[in-house]
Amino acid sequence: MSIPAELAGATLTIDLAALAANWRTVRDEVAPAECGATIKADGYGCGTAEVARALWEAGCRTFFVALPMEGKLLRETLPEAVIYVLDGLFAGQAAFYIEQGLRPALASLEEISEWAETTAGQHKAAVHVDTGINRLGLTRAQAEALAADDGLVQRAGLCLLMSHLQSGDDAGDKINATQLERFAALRELFAALPASLANSPGSFLGKAFAHDLARPGVALYGGNPFADKPNPFRPVVRLVSPVLQVRDVAAGESVGYSATWTAEKPSRIAIIGAGYADGINRHLSWPVHDGPAEVVIAGVRCPIVGRVSMDMITVDVTGLGAGAVRRGTEAVLLGDGISVDDWARRAGTIPYEILTSLGRRYAKVYSS
Repeated sequence: MSIPAELAGATLTIDLAALAANWRTVRDEVAPAECGATIKADGYGCGTAEVARALWEAGCRTFFVALPMEGKLLRETLPEAVIYVLDGLFAGQAAFYIEQGLRPALASLEEISEWAETTAGQHKAAVHVDTGINRLGLTRAQAEALAADDGLVQRAGLCLLMSHLQSGDDAGDKINATQLERFAALRELFAALPASLANSPGSFLGKAFAHDLARPGVALYGGNPFADKPNPFRPVVRLVSPVLQVRDVAAGESVGYSATWTAEKPSRIAIIGAGYADGINRHLSWPVHDGPAEVVIAGVRCPIVGRVSMDMITVDVTGLGAGAVRRGTEAVLLGDGISVDDWARRAGTIPYEILTSLGRRYAKVYSS
């Protein structure tokens, strides 16, 4: 549902040019490997269809989603794209994947057998092996059993070998080298298959991790994929909300639920109509372990005070002076130097969660 900006609590602007530029940055890093794109969770909150079209125009041809329904929505937008479903083959749903032209990332011998029995080698799939994260994926022993059954490999239409990094965001973690070594050994079992290991941070661990196909995600949307170095990617989202009301609060009075913030002096508080129902994490409430979360009003950073509630946040604008802020004044929640990484750090989470939580009650505007 499209929401008019004048009726929305906030407006989320998605910069598709920045998105495409971020994809090209990863593409250049992993070349000559192919660079795909992960656009699960509604394109990390930015809109599947719009994100997909922008990336296709930039040159991306291979896409990864989590769920088969996400694959169906993507197929409606990009009829010619290669689409992998990372959560694998849902039981009894092979016909749906075939109808939509989706390639499941088969993560168990049971899935592989079901796919092979249904498709008889006529439809392609990836095989997902585990190298250390211990989520989805065949074990080494299961991969050896599969490799020994050449007929099953053919009937399953396997066209890609993939695994997932546990700590790609930390280049110094020894598990990265361990997983690379394990993946290399598994590649020997499936020498004919192209391989994919690198996600966003893994794409920057060196050419050895790129293999044949990278599948970046959060980096495309402007989030920092690295735990220990600055973000080299352009911001993609900007979130702006109008002030609903400005009120005076006397010294000693509290603001918001549970009275977590009390004015030490006469203060002016701006109320903004977006809250945790819109993806403004409740952990951004006052007090915050890494300093107060802020918004930008009239070019000045102003702290969020009190609790983030379902539909509102309250901001101390005392320092702006009388008359500088009024009903309808624009408050920048994300943008103007405030990034999804800032929110993530202060909320004790990761930019992935911030992006994918951005609310459905926003008006969405796309720029290119």
